[in-house]
Amino acid sequence: MPYTGGLYVYIENLYGRILGFMAGWMQIIVYGPAIIAAVAGFMSIMMTNFFGLNHSWRIPLALITVLAIGIMNFFENKVGAIFSVITTIAKMIPIAVITICGICWGQQDAINQTVAEVSQHTSNFGVAVLATLFGYDGWILIANLGGEMKNPQKLLPRAIIAGITAVLAIYTLITIGIFRFIPANQIHQLGENTTTYLANAVFGAIGGKILSIGIIISMMGTLNGKMLTFPRIVYAMAKRGDLPFSKYLAYVTPKGKSPVVATLFIVLLALLMMIFFDPDHLSDLCVFTVYCFYLLAFFGIFILSKKNKAERPFSTPLYPFVPIIAILGGLFVLISELINDPAGVLLFAGIVIIGLPIFYAVKRMNKHRLY
Repeated sequence: MPYTGGLYVYIENLYGRILGFMAGWMQIIVYGPAIIAAVAGFMSIMMTNFFGLNHSWRIPLALITVLAIGIMNFFENKVGAIFSVITTIAKMIPIAVITICGICWGQQDAINQTVAEVSQHTSNFGVAVLATLFGYDGWILIANLGGEMKNPQKLLPRAIIAGITAVLAIYTLITIGIFRFIPANQIHQLGENTTTYLANAVFGAIGGKILSIGIIISMMGTLNGKMLTFPRIVYAMAKRGDLPFSKYLAYVTPKGKSPVVATLFIVLLALLMMIFFDPDHLSDLCVFTVYCFYLLAFFGIFILSKKNKAERPFSTPLYPFVPIIAILGGLFVLISELINDPAGVLLFAGIVIIGLPIFYAVKRMNKHRLY
């Protein structure tokens, strides 16, 4: 489906207007703001450690950073795009340094490590897998640009496959590099302070500061990428009249065509989530929420194979095994998170479900079709 909008458009084409709206609502009310708040929260931990501040500074620093990046995206799109290029280059430096130094000069056995204190219960393993999926979730954001590509039928699958493969390789290498320096049990004990400890222990005080700056810049780049993407989903839904106050949310600046009101909307929701949730909790819950809709998309592959017999520019490799594995894996991590954090799951599910009466109210007011 070579359309702009990604998951929002895919679900609508597969299941109709109502579920399509719910997918879009989930991305702009829960997933987008939560992932921005989580990244900002992790970044603020690095910043407080870097400046030697106490924990009370974490939320203010996260708020200031999100506001600053949001304001930057009020201007022409090329400003955010240039910042993305700079931070992408900058983020590769600490990754390369940790990986190369760890593999070449680390003293630990990176492969055969275990953490004795962690429960071996199956559901805990599922939650651990869910936490790692947070780092791979950028693939769906590429799909939002499908309608703007010259040849999306060929470029989009290649970009997604190449991107996930590259990220998997990079994450594997940097994990090996870290484990070569610090044993798994110590990482478990250090928790959120692992990165700062690693930087200072391996590269000394000055080298650790430089490496920490690189990691902070990397996180800022991630925030900027999210800030470029999610307001455009708000804008796309508002242009169709799917949201309350669509007239205002669809506003773009005359010169730069930047969706400033939609950006402000996402920023405000992210700020609220930062205040009420810690980043670890947010990262797990936002991935759980989006995977509920990913499962619908995975099932959609079987629906399309039955309904559409026309020649396809791209076919799922190893069909039907790949979508079956995706569905089973998705169900496993969703059930694990539900067992471990039922209150958080119900809260986020409730926020998504609230979108249903809002959808009906908006459509009845505007006398638009519901299906």
